[in-house]
Amino acid sequence: MTYVLGLDLGTSALKGLIVDKKGQVVAESSHSYPMDTPKIGYSEQNPISWIEAADQVINDLVSKLPELKESLEGISFSGQMHSLVLLDEKNEPLRPAILWNDVRTTKQCQKINETMRESILKREKNVALEGFTLPKILWVQENEPEVWKQVKQIQLPKDYLRFWLTDKFSMDYSDAAGTLMLNQDSKNWDTELLRQWDIPEAILPQLVESTAVVGVLKTELKERYGFSQEVKIIAGGADNACAALGSGVVKSGTGLCSIGTSGVFLKYEDKADRDYQGKLHVFYHAMENTAYSMGVTLSAGNSFNWFKNTFAKDQPFEELLSEIDTVPIGCDGLLFSPYIVGERTPYTDSQIRGSFIGIDTRHQLKDFTRSVLEGITFSLKDSQRIMEEVVDEKIERLVSVGGGAKNKSWLQMQANIFNTPIVTLKTEQGPGLGAAMLAAVGCQWFLDLQECADQFVAYKEEVQPQPQQVEEYKKVYARYRKMYDATREICHMYSSEIDN
Repeated sequence: MTYVLGLDLGTSALKGLIVDKKGQVVAESSHSYPMDTPKIGYSEQNPISWIEAADQVINDLVSKLPELKESLEGISFSGQMHSLVLLDEKNEPLRPAILWNDVRTTKQCQKINETMRESILKREKNVALEGFTLPKILWVQENEPEVWKQVKQIQLPKDYLRFWLTDKFSMDYSDAAGTLMLNQDSKNWDTELLRQWDIPEAILPQLVESTAVVGVLKTELKERYGFSQEVKIIAGGADNACAALGSGVVKSGTGLCSIGTSGVFLKYEDKADRDYQGKLHVFYHAMENTAYSMGVTLSAGNSFNWFKNTFAKDQPFEELLSEIDTVPIGCDGLLFSPYIVGERTPYTDSQIRGSFIGIDTRHQLKDFTRSVLEGITFSLKDSQRIMEEVVDEKIERLVSVGGGAKNKSWLQMQANIFNTPIVTLKTEQGPGLGAAMLAAVGCQWFLDLQECADQFVAYKEEVQPQPQQVEEYKKVYARYRKMYDATREICHMYSSEIDN
């Protein structure tokens, strides 16, 4: 038996999955690390902590499954997107990594969009947002010029981890697309943009496909872990691309609804030429010459957690959700908007805030609970609506993962609001499974990722939309869409008063 290892470098922890040729996870391990917030809006991490976590995870997996020493064939990666790692001439970090959820770069985003918005939208397929890598680079140039002078290599988190394993620099297209420096038409670094912002192309890594073998485990680590054989190192992909792989979103008509702290609505695209005018993200997929479009709800599961902790702290989740089926669709006029930390899609508004509208004396806890679930799902529906308005192509099947996949009533709600069949995974392993799939194809276990998905990804029974409820939800959603405009002015007014 031979195995591959998928390493998922997340914001709070690194997880490792050992997978066999049947797609079965035979061992797993994880190790957490801290995130630093030196100022309000700042989010940083020490890159060395990722290496320490990977070292512990690999050691733990070898301890759990000693046969890995003779049978581990390849390692690949999934990683948090956008986060900026700057290395010096000795390939050591110059400063803590600036993470994807760091929002210090509003001024830099404004500068980029005012200067190059149309050309970036045309070539990079996205507009500048605080999460992306390019604005972080500009921030360092402006605020830490002595650091910038020493930069010899720009990396993203998983690529720095892979460098530690191989002593070779590279970056795959799915992660490079999230830097806002990749021309997604030519699949090259955007030389015009780099000249505009004084970024030498020499400090950017070589671009490769996600399934490319970029090296082998270096000798000192091979000996450290006791491997007797050569271990191939495969490039890997961005976390959302790998989550899509691990959910089987590998062909037209498929999409992903992921409800974690934030929410993601993602759709497979045959190519990266979709023009959503910056309302959605468009990134290269981990599958060669394909892409995905994606909308983000900043506070999805976070909205429900906030609601429970505030109004039903001592109630178990199951009990809180137990009566939502007794509440009619639309909750007798009660609507919730999940903008409690601002919103990304489709408004890109950091000042908007959430609200309940239509509160009546007859409303009880169960009505508010259902209203929160409906509001979260409507916010993700906003992304689906944009996709279907721009491209005349209906999503035929949505894979639901995360918190929204754990309750049958919420799954039925999703099927009805999205008017799309919903499936869940028999085993939900997240981006780590996608990383393992990239390793499997890189090791030539399968001809391509579609064939690999057929073997590795299995679903439970579909939840079908209910036609009558679909029509009722269309009416409620039409009311929900008016909530942003109805609350925007007062939220912005309050934000302005606080600033002054």
